[in-house]
Amino acid sequence: MAKVIMVQGTMSSVGKSLIVAGLCRVFKQDGYTVCPFKSQNMALNSYITKDGLEMGRAQVMQAEAAGIEPDVAMNPILLKPTSDVGSQVIVNGEVVGNMKAREYFEYKKSLVPEIMKAYNKLDSLYDIIVIEGAGSPAEINLKDNDIVNMGMAELVDAPVILVGDIDRGGVFAQLLGTLMLLDKDERTRVKGLVINKFRGDKSILDPGIDMLLEKGKVDVVGVVPYMKLNLEDEDSVTERFDKVNRLEKCDDLCKSDGISDGNSMNFSSFDKIDIAVIKLPHISNFTDFNVFEQTTYVNLYYVDNINTLGSPDMIILPGSKNTIADMKWLRDSRLEDKIKELAEDKKNEVPVFGICGGYQMLGKMIKDAGNQEEGGFIKGMELLPVETYISNEKTRRQISGRIGKMDGILSELSGKEYEGYEIHMGVSGYEDNKPVISPVVQNKNIYGTYIHGIFDKKEIAYSIIKALAAKKKLDIDDINIKNYKDIKDEEFDKLADNIRKFMDMDKIYKIIVD
Repeated sequence: MAKVIMVQGTMSSVGKSLIVAGLCRVFKQDGYTVCPFKSQNMALNSYITKDGLEMGRAQVMQAEAAGIEPDVAMNPILLKPTSDVGSQVIVNGEVVGNMKAREYFEYKKSLVPEIMKAYNKLDSLYDIIVIEGAGSPAEINLKDNDIVNMGMAELVDAPVILVGDIDRGGVFAQLLGTLMLLDKDERTRVKGLVINKFRGDKSILDPGIDMLLEKGKVDVVGVVPYMKLNLEDEDSVTERFDKVNRLEKCDDLCKSDGISDGNSMNFSSFDKIDIAVIKLPHISNFTDFNVFEQTTYVNLYYVDNINTLGSPDMIILPGSKNTIADMKWLRDSRLEDKIKELAEDKKNEVPVFGICGGYQMLGKMIKDAGNQEEGGFIKGMELLPVETYISNEKTRRQISGRIGKMDGILSELSGKEYEGYEIHMGVSGYEDNKPVISPVVQNKNIYGTYIHGIFDKKEIAYSIIKALAAKKKLDIDDINIKNYKDIKDEEFDKLADNIRKFMDMDKIYKIIVD
């Protein structure tokens, strides 16, 4: 049987996922076989395993930190929100169907056997299992039939460390308030407290740490600093969406200094490639673009209105969990018109790259006869010669190969090796029912693909950056691009170094053994 430890939080976005990943990396470095586990995850960032099953990307990232192949048993239940009140329910990597929140609340207790089956599989394979909770264990309205926080801890008799986020303020109230709202038997499971995302001199916290021990009767086993890491995060809490058009931001700054035209300033920081990602209301798998964030030559930012789009060097339309609804939003926001205007500008054609749902939107039309999303029919942007029909079956597969002959500004992608995965309900083809065979469909400087992770290979990312730089007349011969997998490995080691430095690993091991 595996040893087990569970990481719970005082709320969402306290950093549980990274703490779990860091512990997985430390245990791996110490010679143990280790894996992550989260019984239920809610996210639009998902991944397809080698056997074609779907799981949350957070557990994939944690598995990568542990140096193991992701297994759907690490995340047996995945909820993918399709609206404000409902989600697509995925159990053991397979779609069960769409459910409203109340319907799922009543259904989820029946999934305990599936959760335990998945956990027991991992229990037989690994030395240590690091479990992640969700949200807070003290949410009174969710305590009945809980399967992801203290309910999960009870199922496998797991000791718990509780993480609070000092960066958002009130960390002592977070931690003590959570402990006070737990039942007595639940409180006894909490063996350590962690203050996460700290900035400054730790000694300032000493009186608060003493108070936590006095009033909460639980040791503080770590004060972890705020870490900027190039690793995947959850779509609901990511700070990546806060990145805005740097020229607009600088223009505002210059104007505040009494300079009327900020963009006329000759700052070397302007010599960058600007890539705008359209922040769709149901954006999914935004991790597809993380590779571009590694170089100072690229400024990647997210846009959700026409005023902040600016004049990017490339526009990316990302994946969507509700393509028809997001196409309507794109049209209502007038972003569709602006994107088409930039793409069709004869003087300065801006390339547009659509991935999955974004690819479908670039086509002629999207039809959902089976009401898998919103139902009905909608005209696309008509920039690619494809039509999409939303089917009842989800395509799920890992895929690799070479990109075929490409023209236009990204012609250097021709023949480049790629690998990634497909995950979509839609089937796209040409008007004459001729199927799409090429992994990337192109029309002039408009490109579309179903492949998530297509940019992760360094040769592909490098070719795109070089092409955009040449168009902008920027000299970036010294650019150093790495495969995104190698970048993540370096980041996991940095994370593990901080976990060792700022968490009491002797106490953590004692918690696991006891």
